[in-house]
Amino acid sequence: MSEKLKVAILGGTGMVGQRFIALLENHPWFEVHTIAASPRSAGKTYEQAIGDRWKLEVPMPEAVKNIVVKDVSDVENVAADVDFCFSAVDMSKDEIKKIEEAYAKTETPVVSNNSAHRWTPDVPMIIPEINPEHAEVIEAQKKRLGTTNGFIAVKPNCSIQSYAPVLYSWKEFEPTKAVVSTYQAISGAGKTFKDWPEMNGNIIPFISGEEEKSEKEPLRIYGHVAGDHIEPATTPLITSQCIRVPVLYGHTATVFVDFAKKPSKEELIERMVSYKGEPQKLELPSAPKQFIQYLEEDNRPQVALDVNFERGFGISIGRLREDSVFDYKFVGLSHNTVRGAAGGAVLCAELLKAKGYIHAK
Repeated sequence: MSEKLKVAILGGTGMVGQRFIALLENHPWFEVHTIAASPRSAGKTYEQAIGDRWKLEVPMPEAVKNIVVKDVSDVENVAADVDFCFSAVDMSKDEIKKIEEAYAKTETPVVSNNSAHRWTPDVPMIIPEINPEHAEVIEAQKKRLGTTNGFIAVKPNCSIQSYAPVLYSWKEFEPTKAVVSTYQAISGAGKTFKDWPEMNGNIIPFISGEEEKSEKEPLRIYGHVAGDHIEPATTPLITSQCIRVPVLYGHTATVFVDFAKKPSKEELIERMVSYKGEPQKLELPSAPKQFIQYLEEDNRPQVALDVNFERGFGISIGRLREDSVFDYKFVGLSHNTVRGAAGGAVLCAELLKAKGYIHAK
């Protein structure tokens, strides 16, 4: 146990924080050492701080129940005994930027689920299977922050996971534009049906900020390191609509796509299912063996059947077919709190450890 890296969960009482804690139970490389949250939770054991607000389908790990929660704003104290942090704090964007940089400046790397730093030029936003090389910009970030080891890395928005990796697996055919509609689970808002009963049998056709993220974040991921910043790609052009639906876990996307070099359906399926990235090559602990699966049945993927593919770290695609207006269309599904949130950050941290960016203090 002592050989594992010691982790702090910043914002550990919220839904994503809880998912971090569940995913890190028995993790071979990392152990939860410190949990930090708001002042109202500080000083209580984690079990006391959560009370009846444990939101996950799996039980709270025994190992964390008696950890005394610290005040997340007491940066030096929280960072003192840990090797790095996962961030899932619930604050304003400016407050998140400030506190994550404060942790980084204590020489404690921060792997964040939050959106605050996704467009900070020298902060890498990583889907480990797609753009692991973006970690190279961390050296420029360290110079700006004046750190030797401390930095911030982020994972992208949960809504893009069900289509951005697929479009990337088809890059040789040069996707030029895509129309995307996402149907997003209520847990993406940190809610359950108990918290949000008005979502039962309801659809809300607006999620604040989500459409801009769905259109712009894939381009930053498809971009390249240009000295001290990430230069976003310019294609494909993406337009989106994002809708909240009465599902607990799982973001579904319907996608229409045009290509500069039109492929066959068979070529598209082959590129998807054979695609592997660094996590698969390095055999990282959380890496799905099959990153993207293709389902032949007309009624798949379904949330009820497919959201937990590869423990929630895989992506499920179906209904790929030619379209009468665009070249092709398909349906994608990803687990929004595993691949899309905490799990994506855990996989990112595993990659950063394997590449030497995260290590014991």
